[in-house]
Order: sequence, then C-alpha cells, then structure tokens
Amino acid sequence: EEKVKNGEIWKELFEPSDFFIGYPHYLSLCIVGPDQQNAQSWAGFVESRLRKLVSDMLGRSLPLSKIQLWPKKFDACVADRTALLTHAQRANSITYFIGFRVDTLRMRGNQLDVERQLSNFRNYELSRFYPLVPGMDILPRSFMVKELPKICFEGIYEGGKVAAMKRRRMLIEADPKRKEAKNRKKLAKLKKKMEAMQRKKEEAESANAVLNEEGTTNVGTKTEEDISDSRKRKRDDDEAGAQDDKTNPVKGEEEEEEEAALLESALDTIEGAGVAKHKTREEAEIDRQKLLAGELLGDGDDDAEQGDGATAKNEKPERKLTREEREAEILRRSGLVIVSDDEATVLGGNRILPWRHGYKRAMTGVKKEEPLDDKIKADNASKKPKPSLPVRTAIKFKTKFDVVELDASGRVIDKGDDDFTPSLKWKGRKGGFEFKLGERGLGYYRTGKKVIVPSNVAYS
Repeated sequence: EEKVKNGEIWKELFEPSDFFIGYPHYLSLCIVGPDQQNAQSWAGFVESRLRKLVSDMLGRSLPLSKIQLWPKKFDACVADRTALLTHAQRANSITYFIGFRVDTLRMRGNQLDVERQLSNFRNYELSRFYPLVPGMDILPRSFMVKELPKICFEGIYEGGKVAAMKRRRMLIEADPKRKEAKNRKKLAKLKKKMEAMQRKKEEAESANAVLNEEGTTNVGTKTEEDISDSRKRKRDDDEAGAQDDKTNPVKGEEEEEEEAALLESALDTIEGAGVAKHKTREEAEIDRQKLLAGELLGDGDDDAEQGDGATAKNEKPERKLTREEREAEILRRSGLVIVSDDEATVLGGNRILPWRHGYKRAMTGVKKEEPLDDKIKADNASKKPKPSLPVRTAIKFKTKFDVVELDASGRVIDKGDDDFTPSLKWKGRKGGFEFKLGERGLGYYRTGKKVIVPSNVAYS
C-alpha cells in the first residue's frame, strides 16, 4: 500500500527499455519513397507486412534464439552511404530496427545470410502494392550493438549512447551465469599455481638431499704440506716469468736481424746469381720494401735474362717497365697476340635485334660484314633501313552488348517486347493483350502466354 501511495510501484513500468543494449546484432530496414505522398502510402503498406517478415520469414528459417521488432519508427535514413539514393528518397524515408540473438548450436559457419528472406519478402509481399512507383524500396543494413547510430539512444537514456553502454556493461557483469564462469576460471588458475608451487618445493628438497649426500662423501681437509707446496709453485712461476721478460728484447733483435739477412739473400737470388750490381743503401732499402709488398716476385725471370749481358760497372740502368708492360711482354713470349682497344673491332655492331620492330624487313637489306674503309662505312651507315612507324590496331568485339536504362533505385527498366508492353496506367483495350500487374510489372501482357522475364531485367 505504501509503494502504491508513493508511486514506487510504477517506476519499473516506466523505466527505459533495454532493447538497444539487450541484443548483440541488429537489422535496420530503411523505407524510402520518391516523394512525400508516395512515401507515406508505401511506408504504411510495408509496416503492415513487417510482422510476417520478423515472425515468419526470419524467425522460422534462420538459426535465431530470439528476435524482436522495435515498434517505434525513426524519421531518418540510416542506409549505407554507397546506396544509390536521391536526395528526395533520403528526405522521405523512415527506419525500423530489429534485434536478434544467434543460436550458436544451430549455426553453421560464421556468417548469417538474410538476403534470400529479404528477396522473398519483396517478391511475395511488397509486390502486391499498387501502384508501385519507381523509387519505392526498402534498404536493409546490419549493425553490432556498439555500431548503432546515436539516434537510437536519444530520448531513452539521459546520457545518450555513453550512458547506455555503461548500463549494458553493468547488466552483463550482474549476469549470474557470467559470475559462475569467472569463479570457475579463478579456481582453475589457483589450482595451477598451487600445483606449480608444490612441484618447485619437491624439486628444491630433492636437490638439497643430493647436495648433502655428495658433501658427506667428498669433503676433505687441506694439510699444511699441500699449502706449502702450492706457495712454492707460485714463487717458481713468478721467477720464470721475470727471466723471460729480460731475455725477450734480445731475442726480438736477433729475430729481426735473421729476417733482414733472409730478405737480402732473396734479393740476390732474384737479381741473378753471379751478377755484381752495386746499389746504394737507399736503392737496396727500396727494393726491400717492394719485395715485402710483393711487387718483385714476378719479375725474376726478366731481370735474370737482362743481367746476362751486363758486365760494365758504370753502365746506366735501363728503364723499368710498368706492370702492364711486363704482363704484355710475358703474353707475347708465350705466343699470344695482343690487340689494343684502338685496333679492336666490334662484331655484330650493325645487327638488328630480333625483338625490334621490322626485324625481318630490315634483315633483307643487311649485308655480311666486310673490312671497309671509313668512307664505305659512312655510306653504309646512311643506307641503313629506317625504323618503320608503329602499326595501329583496333579491338572488335564479336558479342553485341545491350544498352540498358536504370531507374532511381538502380534497377534495370524493362522496355518490353512482343509479349509485354509496360504501362503505368490504363490506355484502353488492346487486342490479344490484358492489362495487369504481373511478374514484369504493370502493363499489357499477351493473353494465354507464359511470362518470361529477360535475364537483363531485375524487377522486384
């Protein structure tokens, strides 16, 4: 009685609905028309058929656990921006929302296809409307709960979409099934941690036991004799190291002298046995540096042959050859013919490559290569075939394509044929034809003949 007097009993009744936060998936139906008058009549007809779409076509044929239609309409168009709609169609449109929850046990695959149900709804229910003016259509679009437009929450929640999402999170966390699942996960984690801690304790205890056993069997004490022996060894090592440091500089000097003697003997052998060439210390040092650099290793044969005829003491030294000249001389002695870059000729310089345009015609005018003078070469260069101009090609299609005309909603307009003549109103009697609304729309159909819809026409 107190709740009735205070009015608390009516609070639950007037609380905002949780329709737009109670379903994970939503389907919007945007009803559009070409103008205001036609849009009102078209919207009233579609509204009277929405019950069949929700309860019969979608609810019975799809794997859904729950489906609900929001009975209030929104005076706005939420169709996709890529839809082919005119400004008038978007202005004269209303939208209804349908919320549904998928049954995962009956679901096959990851996608839910509603295109077949919507096409049946157009063909069997909406096609009964008369007169069906071009521009009348319904445009479906799917939404997740977080993708819904803000107009769905205006006037229902004080904070708009943000407050609605907070309430949705609160309802999800207050769900008892969700709480049970969380408690089970926590218990499973705690059990895993306890098992890991017990395993570590057991491993530590086993390791300590092994160490204790090894310590009792292998532990010994050092005697004084062992300590004195180690000290003596350390002292002897230090003395031997000091003696090596003193003798090292002398040994280093002796090794350098031996290396110098070996290098001088190598120079004598390279210059030639029995040849007495008096060189200064500076020249000998230069030769020594060259020998170290590896420049005189390949010149022994040439120097030995040149030294056979050198007998005079004060004879002037001959000009030394460069490395390129020495290599060329060695190749000449081995019997090879050396040609310089100036003397070389390019073979096939006037040959036209096979992939160039006009290859076959150009090859007929090319003669075999012969040694010619400069004047003859210049004449041949002027007589070379000029490249031909590119050939223009044209593409011709064997198939003839039909040119169609589209209406305001993007569908092909049926122009008619011998068995059908489209017409939006009665134009009088026509022999052999009857005026009706059929599969190809409103118009004159041939009496007694089966209606065949052309493949390039999509009428709905």
